[in-house]
Amino acid sequence: MSRSRKPARPSADPGDLDRAMREVRAVYADLAERPIERDCRGRTECCRFRLTGRTPQLTRGEALVAASGWRAAGRKSVPTAEAADGACPFLGETGLCQIYRDRPFGCRTHFCAAAGGMMDRTGIIDLIRRLEAVDETLDGDGPKPLRNAIGEVWEAVSRRRRR
Repeated sequence: MSRSRKPARPSADPGDLDRAMREVRAVYADLAERPIERDCRGRTECCRFRLTGRTPQLTRGEALVAASGWRAAGRKSVPTAEAADGACPFLGETGLCQIYRDRPFGCRTHFCAAAGGMMDRTGIIDLIRRLEAVDETLDGDGPKPLRNAIGEVWEAVSRRRRR
């Protein structure tokens, strides 16, 4: 089912953004409660997108949470330089995820064999649908590559932090 492209909502009500981010975090908490064995502990093999051939795709709500985590750490802009190995822009100088607590759903259910491999979609489809519902409430138009998704919401997150 394809959705038509909708314009971004840079002037979205801050209350809408807060509710959306609470729901995304609730999805993440519900995922953590699932009896699915994971062993991530900050591994970063899967964060080398050019090497793995995979880039996380974020809904607008996920992007808001990730950007908010990046902004809360005092960052004033989204990283724009791309690493030679296509590493995630949110890996720090130490090679660890700087938004681990706020990392996207795809990073939590990912394809990293060392962390347990990709989760079976049938076991998490209800959570995916909740993320899609949040995307719709924010007039999102479906998942986008991590860097693009964060870039689209950065100004809204920055304005929200100034309040």
